[in-house]
Amino acid sequence: MIDDFLGDATQRMDKSVEATHDHFNSVRTGRATAALLDRITIDYYGTPTPLKNMATINVPEPRMLTIQPFDPTSIKQIEKTIQESDLGLSPSNDGKLIRLPIPQLTEERRKDLVKIIRGMAEEGRVAVRNVRRDAIKQLEDLAKSGDVGDDDERAAEGRVQKLTDEHVARIDEMLKRKEAEIMEV
Repeated sequence: MIDDFLGDATQRMDKSVEATHDHFNSVRTGRATAALLDRITIDYYGTPTPLKNMATINVPEPRMLTIQPFDPTSIKQIEKTIQESDLGLSPSNDGKLIRLPIPQLTEERRKDLVKIIRGMAEEGRVAVRNVRRDAIKQLEDLAKSGDVGDDDERAAEGRVQKLTDEHVARIDEMLKRKEAEIMEV
């Protein structure tokens, strides 16, 4: 029974780490990648729709992204949403295609991006800690109902804490790599 809770907690913590990794990929580092636009959602006829579901995103050059909407009438909305995003990119469109030049990052922008990813990392850590809190509460409930003994509960709580520490360390390691990638000139 305890192993089921620990397995569930591990799975949920893994998902939190994976989500943090995906968020990190959406932060630009001076190189063009389609993952930069993963966080962009367009208001398409009143429905928030991910950009990647509305257009083909290509990387024709290391410092250029092109976006070709499936519906040409949505090009203005896509352009406007990208301009208003926190990506700091200036799209230009020719009526059929949006070009997104990726400028060289300034030192100030690099520092801003590091702050952004540190916030993302903290959100990931909080998500992992929330899973820990839920797991420990479930273990306490099991102990109160008499399904497991106090010693088993304490041992399981120790295992949950060890899992939490491992997952937080993975997030910290990803953060360190991403910071180095951003600060690299």
